Amino acid sequence: MLAAPVVTALVRRYEIHLPMSLGILVLGIAYVSASFSRRIWQLYLSQGVLVGLGVGLLYVPSIAILSQWFSTRRSLANGISAAGSGIGGIIFSLSTGAVIENVGLAWSLRLVGIMAVTANTLATIFIRSRNHVVQPASIPFDVVLLRRYDVFLLLTWTFVGMFGYIILLFSMSDYAISIGLSRDQSVQITAYLNLGTALGRPVIGFISDRYGRIEIAGLLTVGCGLCCFILWLPFQSFAVTVAFAIINGAILGVFWVVSGPVLVGDRTDYQQTIGPLCVEVAGLKELPSLLSLGWLTTVLPSACE
Repeated sequence: MLAAPVVTALVRRYEIHLPMSLGILVLGIAYVSASFSRRIWQLYLSQGVLVGLGVGLLYVPSIAILSQWFSTRRSLANGISAAGSGIGGIIFSLSTGAVIENVGLAWSLRLVGIMAVTANTLATIFIRSRNHVVQPASIPFDVVLLRRYDVFLLLTWTFVGMFGYIILLFSMSDYAISIGLSRDQSVQITAYLNLGTALGRPVIGFISDRYGRIEIAGLLTVGCGLCCFILWLPFQSFAVTVAFAIINGAILGVFWVVSGPVLVGDRTDYQQTIGPLCVEVAGLKELPSLLSLGWLTTVLPSACE
């Protein structure tokens, strides 16, 4: 996400398809390079730097597009979209071990690269922005936004919440092994976490549209923390860990669901918006600029796992 300001500037000048096409190229090179790696520093450069850069080039231009096409039910639309990561997580978590065992690690990385390039190529072909209508500011690093108190609170929530998000997302499998569960059970825990994501994010989107995104985001953030103290820390059985994984899989990624904007009524000037998080405090025109700051805010928590 360190690339977010640069990618935002590219989108401002060349629209979304050029950066996304570059992202596909970089992602393909990254996975192929990783499959030939023989030293740890080579993995840092390929699967670390290059995959991160490729994902940034694909994700940053596309994240604001969905919200441009919905005047109502934007959180539901974002929730359905975000559920795709849960479905993909289920597929990969259950298949990765078998693929590595049958074809080896190198070809497993190449197959992931082929799937990533294919899926993202189709997405890039079909995606359409409404930037010509919305005319977003797309300022890579908007100092004026940083001076606003509401933006500061939003970025603080993002920064603190992302620590918990990253820990839960990437540590559940290792945690399962640490409490005496088998490796197969640890894989199942990851799959259940992704199942919760796939089922929970559309539901969160629906209730956020109805009851308010900031209110729901706050309640679910508190609820996720309480579940850690009530279900995660006191118990060490497989059944309770599964229950915790499903519940928190559904709610720990609330940031990705409720970050879509809401337009007031049917107004088309796109300057006065209300709704959740990024757009409630900045408006649809400032969404790319605020998202760029948001991605920079997530860098440190994402790197501390």
